[in-house]
Amino acid sequence: MADARISMYLPPDVNPAQAAIAYGCRALPKLNEELQSEDLVTRQKALMALCDLMHDPEYVYEAINIGCLKSLKALLKDDDDMVRIKTTEVLYIMATHNVGRDGFLEHDIILALSTLLDDPNPICRENLHQAYKHLAQLPAEGICSEDSWSCLLQSPPGAPVGEGIGLQRKLLEIELILSIVAIAMASRSTLP
Repeated sequence: MADARISMYLPPDVNPAQAAIAYGCRALPKLNEELQSEDLVTRQKALMALCDLMHDPEYVYEAINIGCLKSLKALLKDDDDMVRIKTTEVLYIMATHNVGRDGFLEHDIILALSTLLDDPNPICRENLHQAYKHLAQLPAEGICSEDSWSCLLQSPPGAPVGEGIGLQRKLLEIELILSIVAIAMASRSTLP
C-alpha cells in the first residue's frame, strides 16, 4: 500500500507575497478589509494583489465605489516604506483610467499625495510623479473651457492644419502638472 506524503514545497503557481483573492464580487471588498488590517504583512499582500487588479477599469470603478480610495489615502501615512510604495503604485495605476482620475478629484487624493512630495524613498516619489503625470492627461471637458481648448485645434499661421496640436497639448499638460503641484504645496503650507 502506498504512503501519503505531504510536500514541504509550495505549489509552483502560489505567490506567498500576494494575498489570496476572493472570487467574483467579493474580491475587492475583502481586499479593502485587508488594507485596513493592523497586520503589516496582510496590508502588504493586499496592496500587491490590488496592483494587479487595478489594470482593469471595471475593478477601478468598483474599488472607488466600495471605498478603497479612503483606505489607500490612510495608507499614504503608513510608517512602512513598502506600504507607501505599493499604495502610490496602486494610485498611479488607477490614475491611468478615466474613472480613476475622476475618483481622485472626488476624493481629494491629489492633496493626500502631496504629503509624499518630500518622502525619503525615491520609488515612492517616482510613483507619486507618475500619478500626477496621468492626472494631467484628463479629458478636455474635465479641465478647460471650450474657448481655451480650441487653441489646440488652431495651427500657427502658415503651418499645415493640425501641426500645433501636439506642442500645445504638451504645454497644457505641463501647465496642469505645475498647477496641481502648486495647489498641493500651497495647501500643505496652511496645514498645522
